[in-house]
Amino acid sequence: MLKMINKVQHYDWGSKTALTKLYGISNPNNLPMAELWMGAHPKASSDVIVPESNQVISLETLISSDPDKYLGKNIAQHYGRLPYLFKVLCAAQPLSVQVHPNKTYAEVGFAKENAAGISLDSPIRNYKDDNHKPELIYALTPFKAMNAFRPLSEIAQLLDFVSAAHPDIQLFVQSPSEEKLARLFAQILNLAGEQKELALGVLKAALNSRQGEPWNSIKQMVSLYPEDNGLFSPLLLNVVELQPGEAMFLYARTPHAYLEGVGLEVMANSDNVLRAGLTNKHIDITELIANIDFKPTKADDLLSIPEKYGNIWKYNIPVEDFSFNIYSINDSGIAVDNNTASILFCIEGELVLSSGNDIINIGSGESIFLPAYEESISIKGNGKLARVFNI
Repeated sequence: MLKMINKVQHYDWGSKTALTKLYGISNPNNLPMAELWMGAHPKASSDVIVPESNQVISLETLISSDPDKYLGKNIAQHYGRLPYLFKVLCAAQPLSVQVHPNKTYAEVGFAKENAAGISLDSPIRNYKDDNHKPELIYALTPFKAMNAFRPLSEIAQLLDFVSAAHPDIQLFVQSPSEEKLARLFAQILNLAGEQKELALGVLKAALNSRQGEPWNSIKQMVSLYPEDNGLFSPLLLNVVELQPGEAMFLYARTPHAYLEGVGLEVMANSDNVLRAGLTNKHIDITELIANIDFKPTKADDLLSIPEKYGNIWKYNIPVEDFSFNIYSINDSGIAVDNNTASILFCIEGELVLSSGNDIINIGSGESIFLPAYEESISIKGNGKLARVFNI
């Protein structure tokens, strides 16, 4: 068992107070603290404390020194690295509307941009690596997000007031279909000049007389991105409000955006993002549209409902890169079997973890890396624990 020292990412959309209020993480420079990263991503690998020497070493470096030992032979051979990244995400304002490619598109796109000589840090780079980036978000506070296209009839109803502003909007409203949705999405992103001014003008005027969602989300976005075509996205995508303890899976090729709140985010170990609005960064509309499935989904179908086994909540994750469990720990304690690389994060309370003669105490906001060679650990105390691992 190795105690982790995790790094904070200071993105503009992050909260300046959430990590301090929830987990006592100081913010001496009053910067936005957007994400606390737990894992071995080369951009910001966690450090771990080696008990024998009390030495601090990068988790990425430790794993690369003996992948079979720390990841387990199967995962080391299949992935060659820790296959997931675990975060505490703190959004004080909306993130960009975005899509993540599936594995096939990521591999092809990454190789293509490499062959074209586009540097990895280029602002026009679409593919930072060759991996997909499926995600799970688990709410720690009320958490608002957009995810997946609304049912076609809902989109048509919401867009009716602005249909006169553009022929493709009018065509969709009159006869909604997935094919027309793809064209509509592309045309909204491509709005420019007088057409854009007219459409955004009609949208903004409508906000004065409308309450509730999706209008409240658009009002929040207008103050930050007053001239962004992404202001239409809440009319096209489901606005979902997760309560603490609720979770939602975000599939590849599905547009989404986090709007506000604090949650645990788990994803495949990738940094691939194709943006679709609410951003000043590069948007490649052609590549974006090629990476989207225009599949309508009801908001009620987006929640991930766990299976409960005593005091363990197991979430059904439809990819192999990671698994996610929540444990409720009380005085009787629990035993956790392990044959893989796991990260354990204390959501709340005070916990005592023991394996053989090794004992580690952790409190809320602290985490442990559990190598594959740790076959079983005992956890006692009172609190709630999240575990990310790979089977």
